Amino acid sequence: MEEVFKKFNSSENGLSAKQAEENRIQFGTNELKKQKKKSFLVRFLLQFKNLMVLVLLASAIISLVTNFFEPDGGNIFEAVIIFIIVIANALIGVFQERKAENSIELLQKSTAPLATVIRDGKTIKLETTSLVCGDIVLLKSGDVVPADLLLLNSNDLKCNESSLTGESISVDKDYLSNENNINKLYNGTFVTNGNAKGIVIATGENTELGKIAQLIRKPKKEKTPLEKNIDQISKIISIFVISVVIVVFAINLIFSKNSSFLDSFLTAIALAVAAIPESLPAVVTIIMALGVEKLAKHGAIIKNLNSVETLGCCNIICTDKTGTLTENKMQVQSIWFSNKTLSSDSLIEDKIFINCLALSNNTVSDNEKLIGDATEISIYKYIDANNDIDQIRKDNPKIEELPFNSNIKRMSSLHDINGKKTLIVKGAYDYLIKDCSGIYINGKTVALNGKYKELLDNLHHEFASKGERVIAYAYKKTKNIHDNNLCFVCLVGIIDPPKKEVKKALDICKNAHIKPIMITGDHPDTALAIAKTLEIAKSTNEVLTGEKLDRLQDEELRKIINQYSVFARVSPIHKNRIVNTLKNAGNIVAMAGDGANDAPSIKSADIGVSMGKNSSDVTKSVADLVITDDNYESVVLAATQGRTIYSNLRKTLQFLISTNIVEVLCIFIISLIMPNVIFLLPVQILFINLITDSLPAFALGLERPEKEIMTISPRKRNETLLSDEIGTHTIAQGFIQSLLVLVIFILCNFLYGNAVASTMIFLIICFMQIIHAINCKTNNSIFSINIFNNKVFNISFVLLFLSILAVALFSPLQILFGIVKLNFVQWLIVALSSVSIIPLVEFTKIIIRWFKK
Repeated sequence: MEEVFKKFNSSENGLSAKQAEENRIQFGTNELKKQKKKSFLVRFLLQFKNLMVLVLLASAIISLVTNFFEPDGGNIFEAVIIFIIVIANALIGVFQERKAENSIELLQKSTAPLATVIRDGKTIKLETTSLVCGDIVLLKSGDVVPADLLLLNSNDLKCNESSLTGESISVDKDYLSNENNINKLYNGTFVTNGNAKGIVIATGENTELGKIAQLIRKPKKEKTPLEKNIDQISKIISIFVISVVIVVFAINLIFSKNSSFLDSFLTAIALAVAAIPESLPAVVTIIMALGVEKLAKHGAIIKNLNSVETLGCCNIICTDKTGTLTENKMQVQSIWFSNKTLSSDSLIEDKIFINCLALSNNTVSDNEKLIGDATEISIYKYIDANNDIDQIRKDNPKIEELPFNSNIKRMSSLHDINGKKTLIVKGAYDYLIKDCSGIYINGKTVALNGKYKELLDNLHHEFASKGERVIAYAYKKTKNIHDNNLCFVCLVGIIDPPKKEVKKALDICKNAHIKPIMITGDHPDTALAIAKTLEIAKSTNEVLTGEKLDRLQDEELRKIINQYSVFARVSPIHKNRIVNTLKNAGNIVAMAGDGANDAPSIKSADIGVSMGKNSSDVTKSVADLVITDDNYESVVLAATQGRTIYSNLRKTLQFLISTNIVEVLCIFIISLIMPNVIFLLPVQILFINLITDSLPAFALGLERPEKEIMTISPRKRNETLLSDEIGTHTIAQGFIQSLLVLVIFILCNFLYGNAVASTMIFLIICFMQIIHAINCKTNNSIFSINIFNNKVFNISFVLLFLSILAVALFSPLQILFGIVKLNFVQWLIVALSSVSIIPLVEFTKIIIRWFKK
């Protein structure tokens, strides 16, 4: 101790204010390094890393520049609109990310703890961030350890280190021990029993918690599956657009007699704008933002827009046991007393039984808050439910106590009960039974013979196999606190129960083909018992321990890892390895936890989930999703929302691509076979792209989840937004619309002339697109769903319908959009052609389903 005091220039009276400042400069502050925040400009620019957005911007810039060469100044309206859409999309993304960060920071500030410290010989309260090496800290039951401490003295001290180790059972601490882990307390853990004084020997980054924080800064967060998906689709669309633009530019330049170089170039650029679904990035961002807002109302904060969709497509959710799946609050489960096995609901009025459990317990009630060891608190609650413990303690005062000793696994206390000194002992069954010669049965002490011994052995094994921590009690009327030849009284089985909502949430996960995996530092038997209760695992064959994990090479582990549902006795490094191996085995992995020991694996997972209220700041800082209400159902809600978002994005993409194919394919084919004919005017293309494309796409993104959303299998890691039958539906629907438009255009051009044919095709495409959006609500028959359950869709449909009619019938708009008047027959052709998309697509759905079967 003298060496420690000398190193930090400290003493029993603590540091002086001056020395504290010097130690802060020399040894550092008691804060973990915060990751440098990106500036607004950097965040804004990162929103433009999508290739499709870059191609769109390039097209808009070229269109803007080249339009200045036109005699009348050209049409720059289209380019301006595109700029507005892209910038608005970027701003929404930046705003949502910053909003999530602010929510996390407020959550952390609201839970900032204080520490009791001796400075200049006076006991004061300080924020934990103000502590420095050499400070003397006072601790009592319920206090969070504010830094790494070396104990100066301690009294019956126990500490819960589950935030570091994952172990829910409190650890004995003793300042007299020579073992480093016994005479030290660690930052982020908390005192469950006793009191202590310690000197700060490490702060901030140098604490054990700080070392874990350094681990999580190393791996760079990968792109989410959705980001990879959008990037892939963007590349395909961009390559396709560039190829078509080059071909159309060359064809116009070579074969069109009326097109100059500039005209051909502008036509190609217009086609590029028509081919790119420019509303897609904005629609994706808005859909994500609305999904995030919905989750926030249910206690789930999403830091990054794309993260919510990632949870929706994961096929494995790894969860820490203590505090995540379980309450981290022990409770009495089973009792054996007077030759009967009883449940915790049973009322036992025997005085010997009540005195043993009530008096051999150091839990105290402070303003209705119970302070003490989790095990003792559970027993206190059980007894206090039907008895007045405070009165029992007053009537039977404690004379002497021997704290729990880890070598003999027992605690002893001597009491004055009805004027007679009585020894009460509690501890581990297999240790305590050796000191017992009698057993308390039906109010009498009888000999502890082989029959009773066998019975108790079997009961102990039965309780333990159910995941219960077994406490044995004995007593004896004696003045000697060290006495043996005790009378065995009872067995009490205690369990850390699963959270009420967890079983239901896990059942939903399993129905959705999402495999729940438990990762814990607890004993394999305890872990398996909870896993069986929650139906995560059925037998020991599904349990892998950290010890066995260490003996496996990475490739060996990768081959067998999907066989296991429970990982027990694992360290933070093990957790990280498990998550990475699951990912390498082709899984999309979510990791949920609350302790600092979970932080590295939460960082490495495809999506990290922090179980909010009691979660460490380190865990919150690296998680993608923070559950602020500690409700595991919120994780499932987020998964459901993620699946819904992904499903709606597929519907949106299916709609946008299948409708954009019409414009590109038709313009491409008409430019080949009828190079001197006007198919659509640029302003008409602009209306189709920005109005009839965008509003239905946005409305489709807000569709309610289909009934089977949480019963289908999650997509595979290599699956794209257009994988499976979605791609087939998209191409088929695009081809049908294109064929219909081409046939009608060629026919009407022959019957009514170019101007009328162009107007009719413009109106057909507009009406057909908003009607086709109904087809995209489901890839099943639209007659199997309620097509009116989306209010936004219904309103946008009516508004678009009226907008198209206004363009077609209102004279000023007719002039602006180059519309000519149509007669009754021509309107009838427009109406029938537009509505025909419903039966045509229904027929293709039947054909595709038939081929799929």
